[in-house]
This record gives sequence, C-alpha cells and structure tokens, in this order.
Amino acid sequence: MAHRIGVIPGDGIGPSIVAEALKVVRAAGVDVDEVTFDVGADRYVRDGHVLDDADLEAIRGCDAILKGPLGPPIGDTRVPGGTIERGIILRLRFALDQYVNLRPFNGNGLDFVVVRENTEGSYAGEGGFLRKDTPHEIATQGSVNTRMGVERCVRYAFELAMSRPRKHLTLVHKTNVLTFAGDLWQRVFDVVRAEYPDVTTAYNHVDAACIYLVEDAARYDVIVTDNLFGDILTDLAGAVTGGVGFAGTGNLNPDRTSPSMFEPVHGSAHDSVGSDRVNPSSQILSAAMMLEFLGENDAAARIRKALDDVLASHPTPTAIGELVAGRL
Repeated sequence: MAHRIGVIPGDGIGPSIVAEALKVVRAAGVDVDEVTFDVGADRYVRDGHVLDDADLEAIRGCDAILKGPLGPPIGDTRVPGGTIERGIILRLRFALDQYVNLRPFNGNGLDFVVVRENTEGSYAGEGGFLRKDTPHEIATQGSVNTRMGVERCVRYAFELAMSRPRKHLTLVHKTNVLTFAGDLWQRVFDVVRAEYPDVTTAYNHVDAACIYLVEDAARYDVIVTDNLFGDILTDLAGAVTGGVGFAGTGNLNPDRTSPSMFEPVHGSAHDSVGSDRVNPSSQILSAAMMLEFLGENDAAARIRKALDDVLASHPTPTAIGELVAGRL
C-alpha cells in the first residue's frame, strides 16, 4: 500500500529540495501518495493565514509529513517575527503531540544522536507582558516541564540507547541554576535509569556540553535534553559534523496517535534560490528518517548509502538528488 505523505514544500529553496527528496524516495521503490499543503510565508503574505484548522485536520489523516524549510527572506517585514515558528512549526509539534525531536549526527568520524523534548520547556508559550511599551515594562517567559512529558522523552532516549552498540546516554541540563526544572529532569532520569541497567549514563551542564561538542564530541552516543537546550545543541552538533546542510530531523509521535514530521535542520535560504548552492542532502536524510519510521528500513538504508557515495565524489550541490536517484 502507498504511504500517504503530507508534503509541505516550504519557502525559498524548500520546494526544490523537497522535490529532490521525493524523487529519491520514488527511486528507492517506495510508493507514496502525496498530499500537498500550501502553508508558509508566501501564503501568509498572500492571504494572512499560515495553517488553518482545515489544514491541520487534513494533515492528521496522513501517515507522515515531509516538510521543507519555512520562513520569509531575511528583513521581509511583511511576516511578523514568530508567525511561522508559532503558527506552523510549533503548532504542528504541539497539536500532533510530536514530543520527541530526534536528530542523528554522522560525519567527521562522529556518530551520536540528540533526543530533544519537543512540546514543553521554554517553547510552550508560558509568559506575558506587564506595562508593555512603557519604561517599566516587564516580560516573563516560563519553562513548562511536566513529569509525564519529561519521563516519556527520557524513556524514549533510554530505549534508543539500548538499541545502539555503546549503550550510553548523557543527560544535558543546567541543574545547578535551574533548580526546579533541572531537579525534575534529574529525578526522572534517575528513576528511569534503574530500569535500564545495561545503559551507562552521564550528566553534563549545557555549557560544558557545548565545549565537549567542539573539543571531544566522540564522547557522546545519545544525548537527552530539554526543548531550548536541544535546539541550541543540535545546531552546534550540525556544525561539528559537517554543517547543518547534512543533518535531518524527525519530530516524532512515538505513540503513533498522529503523524510524525520530518524536515531539514537549515532554513529557507531565499538568497540561494536558483543558484548552484542549493543542497538537498538534509532534506533527503529527513526523507530517509521518515521511511525508517514508516517501516521502510531497506529503502532508507539504500538511500543513506547512495547519498554517502555521491557526496564522496564532491558533486555540484544541485546535482545531488539526481545522482542519488540514479544510483538507486
């Protein structure tokens, strides 16, 4: 049976790299039924909407979502800041309960995975203003951490660590300063750890983890962390493993009560549209992650191998999709 894939082409270079990723998926022999959704900065400029309720309900009926990068050109004031992030990206993650953000990193001799809690923390939207636009303005931004949310993310990370050869898991937080949220994360981590005696564990403060990612990233196997810290650490991890253009990500609903979403790590890069710098590698890797989640493990493995072989020959970025599809 064909997999019903919700396709969000995105903005800027998004439509071109999503098309390349879908070309590769088909070349790998996977049957997909595409349902395209017109959401993004261009739609907002056109009609003032980014993702309405009808879009969301239609997306719920898909098996998975393949999303391109979203966002207007830098400096485009027609789209207010946060419109895309909160109106589309975070809305999908929260509404579809995609509570694990999974980012594997392979490159420069490194192989580790970051498990980022994806629906709570500082991105939950708790906070507000008092006396806005006055000299005495106050802005608060809270971090929401529930025991259920933390535990299901931590448990996913332990299960993932168990499936890997090194069986090592590092909790990253800032428990010495964030004494409420950090304390909850540490206590939950300790409780769940007792159920996985074969997994060795470590703890790093987030600032120390930034140093280790630059100086000694090979120490890591699986990292689990909160939403904000994970957002920062995964961009840094992308940089030390070859660049964010070679990193894919999955926003997972491990319970499969709603579709999961797969997307590149990088942005919409409007300044590269139509140039020979447009690299679809991250989008292709995201598509491979999507296929793995859908049970198409053989096709995903062949895509990864073909992409590795193509990249080893240092092709023009815009030729990558065609070359990978040709190998498949």
